[in-house]
Amino acid sequence: MNSVGEACTELKREYDQCFNRWFAEKFLKGESGGDPCGQLFKRYQLCVQKAIKEKDIPIEGLEFMGASKAKTENSS
Repeated sequence: MNSVGEACTELKREYDQCFNRWFAEKFLKGESGGDPCGQLFKRYQLCVQKAIKEKDIPIEGLEFMGASKAKTENSS
């Protein structure tokens, strides 16, 4: 699947490959320490944020999965 920004698609592919390799070769074998793909993810994230701004995609009010959402659901 391509990224939201055409310029981000290659970064997405690199991150996906890194994550999938780490997941299969380390995490599933019990070696969950470290984050070998963190820098790739940050570069991809910045690219996506820039593409969203350039395309003027409205994201206000959207809910994303994450710690804040989990806290809201658990506090009910």
